[in-house]
Amino acid sequence: MASKKRTIDAYFSIPKAKKPRESEPSFLDEKITTPVIKTTGSLINTNDYTIKSTAPTRIELQSRSTHPSYPFPIPHLPNALETAILDPPARVGRAIADQPDLDLLYFKPYISQPAARQLFEFLRSELPFYRVEYDIMRGGTPTHIRTPRWTTVFGLDETARFETNHFSAPGSTPDPPPQQGNVVDARTGEPIPVGMQSEQKTQTGYKATPRPIPHCLDVLRRSTEAATGCQFNFCLVNYYASGADSISFHSDDEQFLGPLPAIASFSLGARRDFLMKQKPPKLEPGQAGSNGTPKGSLKLPLGSGDMVLMRGRTQANWQHSIPKRTGKNEWDGGRINITFRRALVRGGTENYYQYNVGGGPVYKWNAAAKEMGLLIQALKS
Repeated sequence: MASKKRTIDAYFSIPKAKKPRESEPSFLDEKITTPVIKTTGSLINTNDYTIKSTAPTRIELQSRSTHPSYPFPIPHLPNALETAILDPPARVGRAIADQPDLDLLYFKPYISQPAARQLFEFLRSELPFYRVEYDIMRGGTPTHIRTPRWTTVFGLDETARFETNHFSAPGSTPDPPPQQGNVVDARTGEPIPVGMQSEQKTQTGYKATPRPIPHCLDVLRRSTEAATGCQFNFCLVNYYASGADSISFHSDDEQFLGPLPAIASFSLGARRDFLMKQKPPKLEPGQAGSNGTPKGSLKLPLGSGDMVLMRGRTQANWQHSIPKRTGKNEWDGGRINITFRRALVRGGTENYYQYNVGGGPVYKWNAAAKEMGLLIQALKS
């Protein structure tokens, strides 16, 4: 077939626009929607834009947990990570009760490896941490203690509650109004003073300034409660930067936890040994010291995503520790330990904030330096 003869007019005319290929999105077809996301106790308009095109792309903007007691807003977990954590445990828990007064439930793992790694990176980057120092009397001698790990804590004992938990959407005011998020009596709803100095403190006030559990940790708390049937109102987080960071043998047997406390302990990041040993039995008057030698012991090599639930008479009769690691594995990429507990009375709140927040400066992960740095320095990096 002969081609159409081209004229001078045709040569200088404007060519017709090409029809876009199916593989090339046309921006004329973009539609912007503003979905609403539900969170605990609130509805949040996230201004989360979804571009509808031939190749749709979802841009996820994070919401944040805010409270006047936080040094900075704490981001929510990404949606996919939240979903992974709320899924049932990766493996069924294995009961360990083959020694006297030992009652454990061991999930190996509780969180799948990919999700555990993401959660480790997220929490290390987004939480405030502290290096608490305090003075004690040890054997009649004043001793200054510098905690050999990074710590932080959130929660409130059962005698009180937060008036509301507040979460903010991107673009909204970072902090709630001062009258919101108050600590109130759990029974009467009356406000309770917080952050009181020792000379001001009364029976109705807290010396500590309690902080609600942020969304990024509360998701894991809800999952843990569903999997174990236990209830928790406190979340303690320890960051072990290297094998040089540790915690010595101890029991979480404080009276404010009750006689048979349940404590859920998660491990994220580097593998570390979790050691347990039986407490020496109490000696009767006139009994020889040799009869008080403990016999039971246990070693669990905790990997990332593992969880140990300690319950029943375990705390009353056993101690646990994370020992130092030396040699080529000393710098092992860091480890985060998350423990959920249930404090029954105010003494628990005062204790946890004193020894996990204290009165020192706030630290935050400095991604450029790959270490914890003072908050101002970390934000500049």
